[in-house]
Amino acid sequence: MSSDWPRVRLHVVTGKGGTGKSTVAAALALALASEGRNVLLCEVEGRQGVARMFDVDPLPYAETRIATGLRAGDREPGSVYALHIDAESALLEYLKMYYKLGPAGRALDRFGVIEFATTVAPGVRDVLLTGKVFEAVERNSRNKGARQYDAVVLDAPPTGRITQFLNVSESVAGLAKVGPIKNQADTMMTLFRSPRTAVHLVTLLEEMPVQETADGIEDLRRNRLPVGGVVVDQIRPRDLPDEALAAARAASLDRSEIETDLKSAGIDTTDPLLDGLLAEAAEHAERRALEDAQHAVVAGLGVPVYELERVAGGIDLGGLYDLAAELKRQGMA
Repeated sequence: MSSDWPRVRLHVVTGKGGTGKSTVAAALALALASEGRNVLLCEVEGRQGVARMFDVDPLPYAETRIATGLRAGDREPGSVYALHIDAESALLEYLKMYYKLGPAGRALDRFGVIEFATTVAPGVRDVLLTGKVFEAVERNSRNKGARQYDAVVLDAPPTGRITQFLNVSESVAGLAKVGPIKNQADTMMTLFRSPRTAVHLVTLLEEMPVQETADGIEDLRRNRLPVGGVVVDQIRPRDLPDEALAAARAASLDRSEIETDLKSAGIDTTDPLLDGLLAEAAEHAERRALEDAQHAVVAGLGVPVYELERVAGGIDLGGLYDLAAELKRQGMA
């Protein structure tokens, strides 16, 4: 199946905390790295979540191969590389590239100047973090010795901060009206506002994450940042037909029929057991109704929607490949 995002080089993945955005970012990177394509997966939040998901050593500030991409089609899969970006290392690299400060930059680090700059000026911090991502996307044959990627996936900050994080030109407006940092921020905005970027949002079928997703889409559009798709994560399987769910919510399930079914399966029935099963069915039906209502809200957001089922027992590397295959099947990669 062809991708919904054939022109996109930078996939930004965001979501409310706890929705699984880092897992989705990792799965998307695996899916994009099929058919010989190489992908860079970046993280900027300092949690080393990528290393834990792929069961590798903590990532340095260097592009490190961590996995083979999803096998799809006749071609050999590509590779997934990962990069843990921290503002201090990015600033040292920036000083070295633009001001030729190698040892001098490290001396500044020893005196705490770099920590001061990246802590007191959060706008500059975001420019440094996103600047490294920008550099990876924009590489070409003139960057001798630098690996080029077919796509870059950014495990980005949560939805509530994503617009500020990407809108770096506005972030530094109060700090620098002119100069190299302002020029770099303006240049990066040409990528972040272009069709080569897509900001994907991850949500659960719960009221708060869905509302934050809707607000995030509105905020991104207001700031002319390109909205991608919405990934609905951890969807529960539909274990009961609609008629049974309606009966469970209305407390009208046939108790004797359930008792007969249990006995036919060789299970001894008691009144407490039947009471517990009926109560659990009612709770499940109520939860399903709430999820269906939120699903309708997501469907009305006007963007492509991708769905990932809940994986029992948590996500391991095999589970990531399963999620990657599902995202590929649905057209996200």
